This record gives sequence, C-alpha cells and structure tokens, in this order.
Amino acid sequence: MKSFSCDCGQRLFFDSEACVKCGAVVGFDVSTMSMCRRENRDPCVFPCRNNEEFGVCNWFVERAGDYCFACRFNRTIPDLSFERNLTRWKRLENAKKRLIYTLLDLDLPLVSGFETTSQGLLFDFVEDERSNSHFAGEVHNTGYSSGVITINVAEADDVAREAERIAVNEYYRTLLGHLRHESGHHYATFMPMTNHEEFVELFGDPDEDYQASLERYYAHGPPSGWQENFISAYASAHPSEDWAESWGHYLHIHDVMDTAASTGLWQEDPGGTIEERIRQWGELSVVLNELNRSVGQTDTYPFVLNSNVKEKLAFVDRFVRTLKRSPSDQAGR
Repeated sequence: MKSFSCDCGQRLFFDSEACVKCGAVVGFDVSTMSMCRRENRDPCVFPCRNNEEFGVCNWFVERAGDYCFACRFNRTIPDLSFERNLTRWKRLENAKKRLIYTLLDLDLPLVSGFETTSQGLLFDFVEDERSNSHFAGEVHNTGYSSGVITINVAEADDVAREAERIAVNEYYRTLLGHLRHESGHHYATFMPMTNHEEFVELFGDPDEDYQASLERYYAHGPPSGWQENFISAYASAHPSEDWAESWGHYLHIHDVMDTAASTGLWQEDPGGTIEERIRQWGELSVVLNELNRSVGQTDTYPFVLNSNVKEKLAFVDRFVRTLKRSPSDQAGR
C-alpha cells in the first residue's frame, strides 16, 4: 500500500474519509490509485452509492448515484435489518478493497461478474444459523466457487473469528487473509495448461478428490512434518489449497513490503527478483514480529518460508507476470 497525503500535508490512510487536519472530504480515486480531496478533482467526483446510503465505502465515482469500481463486485451484502451487520459489512468492505487495491497494483485482470460471464468475479457476504437464529437450517462456509468468493459475515466478528482460529489450531486468521486466499482459487482458473506439469510437480495433482482430501484433513490433521513442505497446515489439505495459501502469502508479502518501503520503515527497494524480495521479506518479517512482541502482541507473521515454499512463491510470481493486464484493460477500470 502506498503512502498518501492531503494537499495540506497531513498523512491520509487508505480508509480515511476526511483529513483530520483541514477537514477536507477525502476518498480513493481508482483511476489514479490514490487518495485525494473531493473538491480538488476534475471532473467532479461523488461518493459511492454505498457511502451515501450506508456509510460503508470511501471510494469516489464520477457520476452521482453510481457504485464505485470495488462495490460493483458485490452480489450479496449482509442483511442490514440486523443492526450489527452494518459494522460487519464495513469491515468486510475495508478488507475487500485492500484486496482489490493489491490486485490492481499488480496489474492483474479484474472484472466484475456482472460485466462478463467469463472469468468475472463476485462477492457474497452471507450469514447462517451459526451466527443468526433467523437463518435456521442454513450453513454457508467461506470459500470459492465458479467466480464467486463467499465470506461468512461472522468472520467480521473479532470474537467469533478468534474462537474459530483457536478451534482449528491456526496461526493466523483475518478477513483480508481469507480474501487473499480465496482470490487464489479465482486466479487459478486463468492458468493455462502449459503450467500444469510444473504445478503438479510443486503442489500436487489439482484433480485429486477435493472433498475426500478435506474430510481426511479435518479428521486426522496435517501429515507429520508438514512444516518441511507447506506454508501452513491447511496448505497440506489439498494441492488447490496449497496453491491458494501460497498465492495469499504472495499478496501478503507484496502489500506489506510496499507499505514498509512507502512509509520509510524499510529502506531497501522491494523490487527486483522474487528471490531478492523473499530474502528481504525474511528480514522485514523478523522486525515486524519483534515490534509486535514489544507491545505485547503475537507475531505479525508466524510462518517459515522453507525452500519448498520459496519455490512455490517463485511459481506464483512467474504466473502473476503472465497475467499482467493490457493497457486497454487498465483503461477499462
């Protein structure tokens, strides 16, 4: 994430809605990939419809009443007749917009499923009986299927999410982590068959029985010594999950290193080869972990990048480079 500032010199953040120094209304302009003051834009920009109606979005649009680029990906929003869901939805939107920012920053193809039936993406933010008695008999798990990322809105509840993290013995569980992981399943559908042999060599056969693999994982846990081959225990459940976990960590590393360089925390250029970025990430993640420990928090990045994981991240990097959007695609957003 780049560092932003108001015309008055005050630092702005990606989720800022007003400058705390001069009071100007600010928001994100996807055409320039930057935060800006509303009154300084030409042509005049307007708040996204989801901001005007619900106060859950800080992106700008060129025509009053329009949904912004990011909100056009929403297929299902939480039931707002339940007051708590407005807060949950805003948290979901903040995380989704960070994902979309990173995908655009990497020049990846990104089109709403409402605009195309071919490789379009949509989001469903839904509830079920586990978090709301009004949805008795319904179960909606976080996941991906046929161009749709589904997130159970209970994940936007800190207590519920932490309880689930402990229950499944995970090191890390966040809304943004979910979204990054599930986006990996989406972009796997872009992968040409020419990558298949190398994919199988690194991750395993993606055609392996998915349901049986997950049932085995949840019944018996990860295999002994999984740390030698996978970034997380869940990555060992199935080759497709190994891919999605690797993809998610690639996005995680890209965004954090970009933020660290932009804010001056990290002085080295985070560009260059993937091997060099991984080396720098190893050093930076130690710094981040120590900073967290200094204020009594758990590690920011409690993962180890072993040699096998580094090869998988390098594969993700090569694939990302093949997916770069054309200039016409970029103009289309």
